[in-house]
Amino acid sequence: MSKPLISLDINCDMGESFGRYFLGNDEALMPWISSANIACGFHGGDPSVMAKTVRLALSHGVSIGAHPGLPDLAGFGRRSMAVSPEEVESMVLYQMGALAAFTRAEGGELHHVKAHGALYHMAGNDASVAAAIARAVHRFDAGLKLYVMAGSEMVAVGKKHGLSVVEEVFIDRRYRSGQALVPRKEVGAVIDSEISAIGQLQMLLDEGVVKTDRGQRCAINAQTLCLHGDHPQSLRFAKKVFQCLEGQGISVSTP
Repeated sequence: MSKPLISLDINCDMGESFGRYFLGNDEALMPWISSANIACGFHGGDPSVMAKTVRLALSHGVSIGAHPGLPDLAGFGRRSMAVSPEEVESMVLYQMGALAAFTRAEGGELHHVKAHGALYHMAGNDASVAAAIARAVHRFDAGLKLYVMAGSEMVAVGKKHGLSVVEEVFIDRRYRSGQALVPRKEVGAVIDSEISAIGQLQMLLDEGVVKTDRGQRCAINAQTLCLHGDHPQSLRFAKKVFQCLEGQGISVSTP
Protein backbone atom coordinates (compact mmCIF):
# COMPACT_ATOMS: atom_id res chain seq x y z
CA MET A 1 0.00 0.00 0.00
CA SER A 2 2.39 2.64 -1.22
CA LYS A 3 -0.25 5.29 -1.88
CA PRO A 4 -2.71 6.59 0.76
CA LEU A 5 -5.95 4.66 1.07
CA ILE A 6 -9.18 6.54 0.53
CA SER A 7 -11.51 3.60 1.12
CA LEU A 8 -11.40 0.07 2.47
CA ASP A 9 -13.94 -2.71 2.73
CA ILE A 10 -14.87 -4.48 5.98
CA ASN A 11 -16.34 -7.93 5.39
CA CYS A 12 -17.83 -10.28 7.95
CA ASP A 13 -18.97 -13.91 7.89
CA MET A 14 -22.68 -14.00 8.73
CA GLY A 15 -25.88 -16.01 8.65
CA GLU A 16 -24.21 -19.01 10.27
CA SER A 17 -27.01 -19.89 12.70
CA PHE A 18 -29.22 -22.84 11.81
CA GLY A 19 -32.25 -24.54 13.29
CA ARG A 20 -32.18 -24.02 17.04
CA TYR A 21 -28.48 -23.09 17.05
CA PHE A 22 -27.57 -19.41 17.26
CA LEU A 23 -24.18 -18.10 16.16
CA GLY A 24 -22.86 -14.58 15.75
CA ASN A 25 -24.35 -11.14 16.31
CA ASP A 26 -25.44 -10.25 12.79
CA GLU A 27 -27.98 -7.53 13.51
CA ALA A 28 -25.63 -5.53 15.73
CA LEU A 29 -22.69 -5.96 13.34
CA MET A 30 -24.38 -4.77 10.14
CA PRO A 31 -23.96 -1.01 10.73
CA TRP A 32 -20.19 -1.43 11.06
CA ILE A 33 -19.40 -3.42 7.91
CA SER A 34 -19.72 -2.96 4.15
CA SER A 35 -19.81 -6.58 2.91
CA ALA A 36 -21.51 -9.67 4.35
CA ASN A 37 -20.41 -13.21 3.50
CA ILE A 38 -23.59 -15.19 4.06
CA ALA A 39 -23.48 -18.92 4.81
CA CYS A 40 -25.34 -21.04 2.26
CA GLY A 41 -26.47 -24.03 4.30
CA PHE A 42 -23.48 -26.39 4.16
CA HIS A 43 -21.29 -25.29 7.10
CA GLY A 44 -23.97 -23.10 8.65
CA GLY A 45 -27.17 -21.29 7.80
CA ASP A 46 -30.53 -22.64 6.70
CA PRO A 47 -33.27 -21.28 4.40
CA SER A 48 -34.88 -19.13 7.11
CA VAL A 49 -31.55 -17.75 8.29
CA MET A 50 -30.43 -17.02 4.73
CA ALA A 51 -33.63 -15.10 4.00
CA LYS A 52 -33.40 -13.10 7.22
CA THR A 53 -29.71 -12.27 6.75
CA VAL A 54 -30.22 -11.15 3.15
CA ARG A 55 -33.01 -8.80 4.23
CA LEU A 56 -30.86 -7.48 7.06
CA ALA A 57 -27.92 -6.78 4.75
CA LEU A 58 -30.07 -5.01 2.16
CA SER A 59 -31.70 -2.85 4.83
CA HIS A 60 -28.24 -1.60 5.86
CA GLY A 61 -26.89 -1.15 2.33
CA VAL A 62 -24.35 -3.93 2.89
CA SER A 63 -23.13 -5.88 -0.14
CA ILE A 64 -24.10 -9.54 -0.20
CA GLY A 65 -21.64 -12.33 -0.86
CA ALA A 66 -22.12 -16.09 -0.99
CA HIS A 67 -20.03 -17.93 1.62
CA PRO A 68 -19.90 -21.55 0.41
CA GLY A 69 -18.25 -24.18 2.56
CA LEU A 70 -17.80 -27.91 2.88
CA PRO A 71 -20.86 -29.99 3.87
CA ASP A 72 -19.89 -30.23 7.54
CA LEU A 73 -22.37 -28.66 9.98
CA ALA A 74 -20.92 -30.58 12.94
CA GLY A 75 -17.42 -29.27 12.25
CA PHE A 76 -18.58 -25.82 11.12
CA GLY A 77 -16.82 -26.38 7.80
CA ARG A 78 -13.41 -26.07 9.42
CA ARG A 79 -12.30 -29.67 8.83
CA SER A 80 -10.66 -30.63 5.55
CA MET A 81 -12.42 -33.26 3.44
CA ALA A 82 -11.23 -35.48 0.61
CA VAL A 83 -13.27 -33.94 -2.21
CA SER A 84 -12.49 -33.85 -5.92
CA PRO A 85 -12.29 -30.61 -7.90
CA GLU A 86 -15.50 -31.64 -9.68
CA GLU A 87 -17.27 -32.01 -6.33
CA VAL A 88 -15.97 -28.64 -5.18
CA GLU A 89 -17.23 -26.95 -8.33
CA SER A 90 -20.69 -28.48 -7.93
CA MET A 91 -20.88 -27.63 -4.22
CA VAL A 92 -19.97 -24.01 -4.82
CA LEU A 93 -22.47 -23.68 -7.69
CA TYR A 94 -25.20 -25.22 -5.55
CA GLN A 95 -24.60 -22.86 -2.65
CA MET A 96 -24.29 -19.73 -4.79
CA GLY A 97 -27.58 -20.60 -6.46
CA ALA A 98 -29.34 -20.98 -3.12
CA LEU A 99 -28.22 -17.60 -1.79
CA ALA A 100 -28.81 -15.89 -5.14
CA ALA A 101 -32.44 -17.04 -5.05
CA PHE A 102 -33.04 -15.38 -1.68
CA THR A 103 -31.15 -12.25 -2.74
CA ARG A 104 -33.06 -11.88 -6.00
CA ALA A 105 -36.38 -12.48 -4.22
CA GLU A 106 -35.63 -9.46 -2.02
CA GLY A 107 -34.69 -7.27 -4.98
CA GLY A 108 -30.93 -7.47 -4.48
CA GLU A 109 -27.94 -8.88 -6.33
CA LEU A 110 -24.97 -10.95 -5.31
CA HIS A 111 -21.76 -8.92 -5.17
CA HIS A 112 -19.07 -11.47 -4.35
CA VAL A 113 -18.15 -15.01 -3.35
CA LYS A 114 -15.82 -16.03 -0.55
CA ALA A 115 -15.14 -19.64 0.34
CA HIS A 116 -15.43 -20.60 3.99
CA GLY A 117 -13.12 -22.30 6.46
CA ALA A 118 -11.35 -25.45 5.31
CA LEU A 119 -12.48 -24.95 1.71
CA TYR A 120 -10.95 -21.45 1.75
CA HIS A 121 -7.61 -22.78 3.02
CA MET A 122 -7.63 -25.76 0.66
CA ALA A 123 -8.05 -23.35 -2.25
CA GLY A 124 -5.23 -21.19 -0.95
CA ASN A 125 -2.80 -24.12 -1.14
CA ASP A 126 -4.15 -26.34 -3.92
CA ALA A 127 -4.41 -24.96 -7.46
CA SER A 128 -6.96 -27.60 -8.49
CA VAL A 129 -9.35 -26.62 -5.68
CA ALA A 130 -8.76 -22.94 -6.40
CA ALA A 131 -9.54 -23.52 -10.09
CA ALA A 132 -12.73 -25.42 -9.23
CA ILE A 133 -14.03 -22.50 -7.17
CA ALA A 134 -13.05 -19.98 -9.84
CA ARG A 135 -14.76 -22.03 -12.56
CA ALA A 136 -17.94 -22.25 -10.52
CA VAL A 137 -18.03 -18.49 -9.94
CA HIS A 138 -17.26 -17.69 -13.57
CA ARG A 139 -19.92 -20.12 -14.85
CA PHE A 140 -22.50 -18.67 -12.49
CA ASP A 141 -21.70 -14.98 -12.98
CA ALA A 142 -18.35 -13.74 -14.28
CA GLY A 143 -19.14 -10.29 -12.89
CA LEU A 144 -18.99 -11.47 -9.28
CA LYS A 145 -15.92 -10.50 -7.26
CA LEU A 146 -13.90 -13.28 -5.68
CA TYR A 147 -12.68 -12.60 -2.14
CA VAL A 148 -9.44 -14.50 -1.45
CA MET A 149 -6.62 -14.65 1.06
CA ALA A 150 -3.98 -12.08 0.17
CA GLY A 151 -0.99 -13.67 -1.53
CA SER A 152 -2.59 -17.11 -1.83
CA GLU A 153 -2.90 -19.49 -4.78
CA MET A 154 -6.39 -18.09 -5.33
CA VAL A 155 -5.15 -14.67 -6.43
CA ALA A 156 -3.49 -15.81 -9.66
CA VAL A 157 -6.06 -18.56 -10.32
CA GLY A 158 -9.00 -16.21 -9.94
CA LYS A 159 -7.46 -13.68 -12.32
CA LYS A 160 -6.60 -16.43 -14.81
CA HIS A 161 -10.30 -17.31 -14.92
CA GLY A 162 -11.23 -13.71 -15.70
CA LEU A 163 -12.56 -12.80 -12.26
CA SER A 164 -12.11 -9.58 -10.31
CA VAL A 165 -10.09 -10.66 -7.28
CA VAL A 166 -10.24 -8.88 -3.92
CA GLU A 167 -7.41 -9.71 -1.51
CA GLU A 168 -8.28 -9.82 2.17
CA VAL A 169 -6.41 -9.49 5.43
CA PHE A 170 -7.73 -10.80 8.75
CA ILE A 171 -7.85 -8.48 11.73
CA ASP A 172 -8.78 -11.17 14.27
CA ARG A 173 -6.23 -13.83 13.22
CA ARG A 174 -2.46 -14.05 13.61
CA TYR A 175 -0.11 -14.59 10.69
CA ARG A 176 3.03 -16.58 10.11
CA SER A 177 5.62 -16.17 7.36
CA GLY A 178 4.46 -16.42 3.75
CA GLN A 179 1.20 -14.57 4.47
CA ALA A 180 -0.29 -17.77 5.95
CA LEU A 181 -2.56 -17.79 8.99
CA VAL A 182 -1.55 -19.55 12.18
CA PRO A 183 -3.75 -22.71 12.26
CA ARG A 184 -6.73 -22.41 14.61
CA LYS A 185 -5.62 -25.48 16.59
CA GLU A 186 -2.52 -23.60 17.78
CA VAL A 187 -2.58 -21.40 20.86
CA GLY A 188 -2.82 -17.70 19.98
CA ALA A 189 -4.08 -18.25 16.44
CA VAL A 190 -7.14 -16.09 17.13
CA ILE A 191 -6.63 -12.53 18.34
CA ASP A 192 -8.76 -11.92 21.42
CA SER A 193 -7.30 -8.58 22.48
CA GLU A 194 -8.82 -5.41 21.08
CA ILE A 195 -5.46 -3.67 21.47
CA SER A 196 -3.72 -6.40 19.44
CA ALA A 197 -6.37 -6.35 16.72
CA ILE A 198 -6.22 -2.57 16.27
CA GLY A 199 -2.43 -2.71 16.46
CA GLN A 200 -2.43 -5.19 13.57
CA LEU A 201 -4.75 -2.90 11.63
CA GLN A 202 -2.65 0.19 12.29
CA MET A 203 0.56 -1.49 11.17
CA LEU A 204 -1.23 -2.59 8.02
CA LEU A 205 -2.44 0.95 7.30
CA ASP A 206 0.88 2.63 8.11
CA GLU A 207 3.33 0.20 6.56
CA GLY A 208 1.41 -2.39 4.53
CA VAL A 209 2.72 -5.21 6.73
CA VAL A 210 1.57 -7.59 9.45
CA LYS A 211 3.77 -8.98 12.20
CA THR A 212 4.08 -12.76 12.22
CA ASP A 213 3.89 -15.03 15.26
CA ARG A 214 7.71 -14.97 15.32
CA GLY A 215 7.91 -11.19 15.24
CA GLN A 216 8.85 -10.89 11.58
CA ARG A 217 7.32 -8.23 9.34
CA CYS A 218 5.40 -9.62 6.36
CA ALA A 219 4.31 -7.36 3.49
CA ILE A 220 0.70 -7.97 2.52
CA ASN A 221 -1.87 -6.46 0.15
CA ALA A 222 -5.20 -5.50 1.69
CA GLN A 223 -8.30 -4.57 -0.28
CA THR A 224 -10.75 -5.84 2.31
CA LEU A 225 -10.54 -6.54 6.04
CA CYS A 226 -12.20 -9.64 7.47
CA LEU A 227 -13.80 -10.06 10.88
CA HIS A 228 -15.36 -13.36 11.91
CA GLY A 229 -18.98 -13.06 12.97
CA ASP A 230 -18.64 -15.92 15.46
CA HIS A 231 -15.72 -14.25 17.30
CA PRO A 232 -16.71 -13.39 20.91
CA GLN A 233 -15.38 -9.85 20.44
CA SER A 234 -16.71 -9.37 16.90
CA LEU A 235 -18.92 -6.37 17.70
CA ARG A 236 -16.24 -4.54 19.70
CA PHE A 237 -13.66 -5.23 17.00
CA ALA A 238 -15.98 -4.11 14.19
CA LYS A 239 -16.79 -0.82 15.88
CA LYS A 240 -13.13 -0.10 16.62
CA VAL A 241 -11.98 -0.99 13.10
CA PHE A 242 -14.72 1.17 11.57
CA GLN A 243 -13.90 4.10 13.85
CA CYS A 244 -10.16 3.73 13.26
CA LEU A 245 -10.62 3.89 9.48
CA GLU A 246 -13.05 6.81 9.58
CA GLY A 247 -10.79 8.65 12.02
CA GLN A 248 -7.99 8.47 9.47
CA GLY A 249 -10.15 9.68 6.60
CA ILE A 250 -10.63 6.23 5.08
CA SER A 251 -14.21 5.54 4.10
CA VAL A 252 -15.66 2.10 4.72
CA SER A 253 -17.11 0.92 1.43
CA THR A 254 -17.45 -2.09 -0.84
CA PRO A 255 -14.73 -2.65 -3.47
